[in-house]
Amino acid sequence: MVNPTIAIPKAFKVTHEQFKELAAANRDLRLERTATGELIIMPPTGSETGNRNLDIEGQLWLWNRQTKLGKAFNSSTGFHLPNGADRSPDASWIKLERWEALTQEEREGFAPICPDFVVELRSASDSMETLWSKMREYITNGASLGWLIDRKNRKVEIYRQGRNVEILENPTTLSGEDILPGFNLDLKEVW
Repeated sequence: MVNPTIAIPKAFKVTHEQFKELAAANRDLRLERTATGELIIMPPTGSETGNRNLDIEGQLWLWNRQTKLGKAFNSSTGFHLPNGADRSPDASWIKLERWEALTQEEREGFAPICPDFVVELRSASDSMETLWSKMREYITNGASLGWLIDRKNRKVEIYRQGRNVEILENPTTLSGEDILPGFNLDLKEVW
């Protein structure tokens, strides 16, 4: 069976409910929705980016498995942010008490919550302007810590609540600070 192609008009807008239906009917597509309802269809990442993203997710998962301080999520997880956007960070984490405050129904869908920690890993098809906007959106919606990892330029931008963005040139590790105590992301495999 051949999958049909889909053409989306530039200014196409969808509600959150329509977005949930689209996502359920097109599970193989990577979809996001802006706070204004604009539908975004993201191409799959290349193999190199996918491999490095899995390494980031794996390190976060292992730390969380050992500490049991929250819930870790991979890039296929969508969240319904307080501003109305539906976003899927490349990796994310939510404190256990915030996760447990959600109902079972909320957990099973696009959880109506912004993760405490988010990671975006720049792929070849990502524009920095789009990623900067997403990182600011996560922080504005409640994320305490965010990492924008730019493999192409070997830079990491660190986003925190109430602080200016910190830019690191070619770091070898990143600290989860007091948000993810004891978590240190080893970037050797990511670069």
